[in-house]
Parts: sequence; structure tokens; C-alpha cells
Amino acid sequence: MSSIAIVYHSGYGHTAVLAQSVALGAARVAGTEVHLVPVEEAEAKAAILDGADAIVFGSPTYMGSASARFHEFMEATSKTWYGRGWKDKLAAGFTVSASQSGDKLNTLIQLAVFAAQHGMVWVGNDLLPGNNNSKGSVEDLNRLGSFLGAMAQANADEGPDVAPPHSDRKTAERLGERVAEATARWVRGK
Repeated sequence: MSSIAIVYHSGYGHTAVLAQSVALGAARVAGTEVHLVPVEEAEAKAAILDGADAIVFGSPTYMGSASARFHEFMEATSKTWYGRGWKDKLAAGFTVSASQSGDKLNTLIQLAVFAAQHGMVWVGNDLLPGNNNSKGSVEDLNRLGSFLGAMAQANADEGPDVAPPHSDRKTAERLGERVAEATARWVRGK
């Protein structure tokens, strides 16, 4: 049995949709226990994060960076960092913004560096880029072409009931499944 925690901030509901998609993908892997942890509940659910074999970080990209609420969470983990509490856990990340680019890569880099500072091992996206040739479409998985983690785009004038689109949700599901597969191997190898 392996445990995956997905800790995320969602200002408008779009990142929560991606967190649920990551959880759905991870839950497909037999023997995986998945926990959704909004950052507002992270302190109260610290035991879940500390007990997880993998932690997936999710934040919207606001002004080219992780959200302020997610930064607060990151800074609040300094005691865990100092005690090396998350050392050798697997980690991954996802983000969403209204723009196609929106400088989402910067947010994923922030999440990866945060994980590295904790001594975690990062799991990236295994999907080749979609929608990057004349036969591609916005329905392709990994349509935004990210390798570091899952990226999604949600139109600013659409709610989380329709945005991000199906292809971005499926990309997040695949990331969750990949993290769960890697975690199962990681736990067996300990």
C-alpha cells in the first residue's frame, strides 16, 4: 500500500479540478491511498503529508508565480524542512492559469525547487507534447507541452465546471497515475 497526498491552493476552483483529476489518476493504481489536502487545511492535516510516500503540489499561476497562499504553505514547512521530514518522498506538481503560457513553467520550477530543498525526488510528466503539429488539436493530452509537471489553461471567463478543458484534466490524470506507479515501485524498493 502506498499513500499519495495532493496539497493544493485553488483561488477560483480551477486548480481544485486539476487536483481531483490527479487524484482520479492516482487512484487507478491498485494499492494507492489518495488524500486531497487544500492548503487551508495543511496544518491540520500535517500528519497526512508527513505520512505520505509522495506529495503532489498544485498551485494556480498568478503573475508568473505560485499563489501567495501556496507560498505561505511552502514557508510554513520550514520545521519539516529542517528536520528532513519529507526526505526521499516522491514529489510532482501541476498548475493552471488563464493564458496559454501564463509563465506556468516558472510555477512548476518553483514547486520542483521547493521539493528539492526538502530532499524529495521529482517525478515529471511522461507524455510527449500534443497539439504541436498540423495534425494536432486542443484535444491532445499535454497540449501545452510540459515535461516538468501538468499544465492547464482555464479561460478567465469560465468557471471550473467547464475549464480547464477535458484534455488538460486527462493530462493531470496521467500525471497522477504516473506518480502512483512510481510510488508503488519506490515503496517496494525501500
